[in-house]
Amino acid sequence: MNSITGDTSTMPTAGDSVAPGSKRRDVVELGVGYGLILLVIWTPRPLQTVLYYVAIAALLTMFWRSFENWAAMGLRMANFLRSLWIVSVALLLAAVAMLVAVRLHTLQVPDSAVVFFEKFWGYIVWSFVQQILLLDFFLLRLLRVMPRRISAVAATAGIFALAHVPSPILTPLTMLWGVAACLIFLRYRNLYPLAMAHAILGICIALTVPGPVSHNMRVGLGYLQYRVPPKHYRSQSDHIVSTQAWEIAEAPTRRC
Repeated sequence: MNSITGDTSTMPTAGDSVAPGSKRRDVVELGVGYGLILLVIWTPRPLQTVLYYVAIAALLTMFWRSFENWAAMGLRMANFLRSLWIVSVALLLAAVAMLVAVRLHTLQVPDSAVVFFEKFWGYIVWSFVQQILLLDFFLLRLLRVMPRRISAVAATAGIFALAHVPSPILTPLTMLWGVAACLIFLRYRNLYPLAMAHAILGICIALTVPGPVSHNMRVGLGYLQYRVPPKHYRSQSDHIVSTQAWEIAEAPTRRC
């Protein structure tokens, strides 16, 4: 068993012989999919709303056209327990970050479990969606298009990070996470622990980094347009929001 790729029975291999038409389709889908995502991130409303639904329809269509099986997407129980260590690592990192935030007086925790769930249930779902886009849409296509796996991993992580520009916090962090997530996915081919770890780390950032510093975890045009509410500079509602890297809703108006 390859120490990096692990179980590869249904995983495409970079550089494998692929029909020219299939490669062309992969390239077109990569360009169209990522182009629509960037348009959603950088377009102001109300046109952003229209582009959001166009992007959803286009991505769902491309997923449907290329669907092989659930196992190939990592939506399976095989290797779930073996890859669950990444969740433990995420919890450890989150605990350390929260201890630092306590010392810096920047930690803001919801008053109860109910409030926590109300604020973050949407982000938990969004973490799962982001991993599907990152791994099942971009990584699997880049593995078929690019000559080497490491090139496909680097390109996928770069695509993910660029979707978080111009945030000086989220851009480098998502680059690191993109590389780690791709390598772990290639090793275990199970998406569930990665989605769980993504949710943990994202919520940790929301709880430990003040909203005025992270711009409420906005990206793209939303990051540039962010303004600190004068009467709610340190309010809970202003601080705790979810990442909107590839969604139309801006962070202050999203209830997670």
